[in-house]
Amino acid sequence: MLRRLRYFQSVVRLNSFSQAAEENYISQSAISQQIQALEKELGFPLLERKNRGFTLTAAGAYFYQKSLSFTAEYEKMCAEAAQIAQGDPAGLTIGYLRCYSGSEFHRALAEFAARRPEVNLSVEYGNHEELYALLRTGRVDLVLNDQRRAFSQEYVNLILTTCRSLVEVSARSPLAQLERISPEQLKDVPCILIASPAQRETEQAYYQQVVGFSGEFLYAENLEEARLMVIGRRGFLPVEGVSALPTMGTSIARIPLVRGNEPICRNYCAFWRRQNANPYVTEFAEMLKAQFA
Repeated sequence: MLRRLRYFQSVVRLNSFSQAAEENYISQSAISQQIQALEKELGFPLLERKNRGFTLTAAGAYFYQKSLSFTAEYEKMCAEAAQIAQGDPAGLTIGYLRCYSGSEFHRALAEFAARRPEVNLSVEYGNHEELYALLRTGRVDLVLNDQRRAFSQEYVNLILTTCRSLVEVSARSPLAQLERISPEQLKDVPCILIASPAQRETEQAYYQQVVGFSGEFLYAENLEEARLMVIGRRGFLPVEGVSALPTMGTSIARIPLVRGNEPICRNYCAFWRRQNANPYVTEFAEMLKAQFA
């Protein structure tokens, strides 16, 4: 029944028998037969088929939502049992936004390490798309990332905070006297982005097309290098993670970023796959959420 249940979840999540069949490496007719067999075993219809499409019945919608929790708990149980049987050390791998400068993640990491000393913690750094790829391919259990695309039902999408965007400029720059600033006012000032060489084009496209920066772009390998460039008046730095930023003394000024009269805001989220069997994912996510709260 568990295999049929997974087929059913794939069909609903993808809203397609053909895509679900491709995802599970079986034929479309076979997956359709498996869903029918599941309905027969349950004794009630899950789907109402219409031409080439389908809709969930009321019972099917309820069953689908409950089945996600069931399979997640089953996978968690199997993972924990396997660790006990094999004696493998427990581990948790977290993806962290390369240019994020808030302190919430570090506090959550310290709390988790103190509470779960038996768990091997590891951190992978990346830009938005790099973290998404790590999560999609299962190389990390959870990522702290900004939201740039619509939420997917394949993942748990936990919004940690919605906060205003800022830019950092040299305190000696005339721009430092402004109370707020728009992308248009920055068109003649280079934008400094923290990005690996492979991600520079992607990051630049986002800040051009979505945020609206239209000037020259410069790149730094890490946050410290970027801020040294700001202090040297080489450009401005868009700030990631503005809910708990450390103070910067008298060398750097932070200015709220606006579009018209409205502040530009961004969601920061914890993402993990719904089917992730690691028993520590939700525990760490709860600690992270508490730090943002």
